[in-house]
Amino acid sequence: MTRIIETLAEISDDYDALFCDLWGCVHDGVRALPEAVAALQAFRAGGGTVVLLTNAPRPRSAVAAQIATLGVPDDAWDTIATSGDAARDAMFRGAVGHRVFFIGEERDHVFFEPLHLVENPVEITRVPLDEAEGVVVTGPLDPMAPPETLRPQLLAAKTRGLKMLSANPDVIVDKGDRREFCGGAIAELYEEMGGTVLSFGKPHPPVYDLARRRLAEFGDPVPDERILAIGDGIATDVRGAALEDLHVLFVSGGLALAETRTERHPDEGALESFLAGHGAVPEYAIGKLR
Repeated sequence: MTRIIETLAEISDDYDALFCDLWGCVHDGVRALPEAVAALQAFRAGGGTVVLLTNAPRPRSAVAAQIATLGVPDDAWDTIATSGDAARDAMFRGAVGHRVFFIGEERDHVFFEPLHLVENPVEITRVPLDEAEGVVVTGPLDPMAPPETLRPQLLAAKTRGLKMLSANPDVIVDKGDRREFCGGAIAELYEEMGGTVLSFGKPHPPVYDLARRRLAEFGDPVPDERILAIGDGIATDVRGAALEDLHVLFVSGGLALAETRTERHPDEGALESFLAGHGAVPEYAIGKLR
């Protein structure tokens, strides 16, 4: 049975580290959420370590710079693990070849910057689709356009048997009051068409392995039972935590705001129905991280 809590402080003594989602939990894509920031600051003040675990398809340095502009202060977190870094690790080890066709926004070109953690990385060159050995997706060209607009390119890639490296499994995000498509929507369509997708980020293991490695940089390894995952994505944050045997705090007032009828708290009946529909049993739920 999922326990609805009022604040993170109610359960924080049971955990030494947080794997905390960003978008929908700490910021809304436009600005930081003050109560969430205060909760993370308090957790750190009590001796805990905060790993921001995000499906952003960019290096952690780029994410750190971005969240600073949104008003997330440095003292609210210790380190960042991104799906982008997990995917870049695989790309520079040759997972989709040397010559890749890129689908993503201009700002995501930082994805191709050198990753010094990989010894003898393969040389990656962005090329037209008809010259590519694989496809790299960080997100749609236009976040407001449905992934179907890319069907011709995806069909050509699938026909040639190209693997797709998906750097962001998120399907949608809410930016302020606007819902946008993410790279996961493209990957879903490619799989439906019969293409092969290599996915990184929540709920897949590589980004959790990266998060644990970055957490270990702060001292002795933290056992899984002392790590709390926090997130608003039922198919990414909650499912990923369950697959990793981590406890999870589900933030119902994010992507599932309407379905859980969340005001300050989720409606108990609506929450139970929503979770049952997804086969999920998070340990805790909260309306907003606070």
